[in-house]
Amino acid sequence: MNNAVIRRLLQNLTNIYLKGTPKMNSNNIMIKFIGWSWKIILAVVVLFVLYTWLVLTWSFSEGERAGYVQKFSNKGWLCKTWEGELAMINMQGTLTEKFIFTVSDDAVAKKINASFGKRVSLVYEQHVGIPSSCFGDTEYFVTEVREVFNDAEAVAK
Repeated sequence: MNNAVIRRLLQNLTNIYLKGTPKMNSNNIMIKFIGWSWKIILAVVVLFVLYTWLVLTWSFSEGERAGYVQKFSNKGWLCKTWEGELAMINMQGTLTEKFIFTVSDDAVAKKINASFGKRVSLVYEQHVGIPSSCFGDTEYFVTEVREVFNDAEAVAK
């Protein structure tokens, strides 16, 4: 093969390659940028939803606290949740300790409102890392309420 044939063959291959690829102008770059931007935003939203679901369904700890409910109200501008304080008295003459909690279930909130002034035991779950106060002001979510009786009240009933 002589040089002219090789040159013509390379020129034909170059022309085929250049015609097969689109020219990059500012419109194509902007369309690609917008396409990738929406994919990134969608991925961030999906990850945030998955994280929120995981934090709200998995409990870090579970427990029970006993005392007297001294404050209980339905709070929030957009997302209404029940927030309350439980005064825990360990021994007479000691300072009371406050347990601040959230209730998301209306049935549990009705039980707490019905037991005002009585000694109760609150069963709770602790959810750590909740991303918004829309789900509650605290990380302690009460799931059950039990009325606590002392020995004299239990015998009378």
